Amino acid sequence: MDPHENSGLRSVLLTQLDTAWALTQYHLNGLTTRECLLRPARKGLHVEQGTDGVWRAEWPESEGYDIGPASIAWLTWHMGFWWSMVHDHSFGTGSLKREDVHWPGTAEGVQAWIARLHDQWRSAVMGLDDSELHASTRTRWPMEGRPFADIVAWVNLELMKNAAELGYARFVLAVADR
Repeated sequence: MDPHENSGLRSVLLTQLDTAWALTQYHLNGLTTRECLLRPARKGLHVEQGTDGVWRAEWPESEGYDIGPASIAWLTWHMGFWWSMVHDHSFGTGSLKREDVHWPGTAEGVQAWIARLHDQWRSAVMGLDDSELHASTRTRWPMEGRPFADIVAWVNLELMKNAAELGYARFVLAVADR
C-alpha cells in the first residue's frame, strides 16, 4: 500500500491551504501595480526600488501600531518572503535570507510569483505522508523542533491572514479620496 494514499492529516492541511488559497486568489485577481504602490497612509511599510532596479522591502523594527499600515506592495512582498523562506528551509538548501527576497515590481509579477510559490508548496506537501508530517526533520524555519504539520498549518494561517490584509487594503484603497 502506498503510504501517501491515505494521509488524513495531509488531507486536512491541504483542504485548509485550498481554502486560504481561494481567498488569496480572489484578492490578487485584478490587482494593479498602481494599487500595489499606493500608500494607504503617510506612514507605513513599503517597498523601494534601488538604483540597481531591484525592489526591496522595508523591515519593521517593531510590530507596534505606530508603524502605520503597509502598502499592498509590502503585503505581497511579505507573502512571497515567508513562503520563499519556509519552502527553501523545508525543501531546499536552507540558505535563503530575507535580503535575498525582492518584490517583483509589478502586480502581474506578484500574481505569478505567489502562484508559483503556492504550486511548489502544495506539490511538496502532497509528497509527504503522515509520518513525515509528524516528524520534525524538515522544521527549520520559522520554528524548529516542531512536527512539520505545525509548519504546514502555520503556512495556512499566515496565508489566510495575508489574504485578509490584502483584501482589506484593496477595499480601503477602492473608496479612498485620491
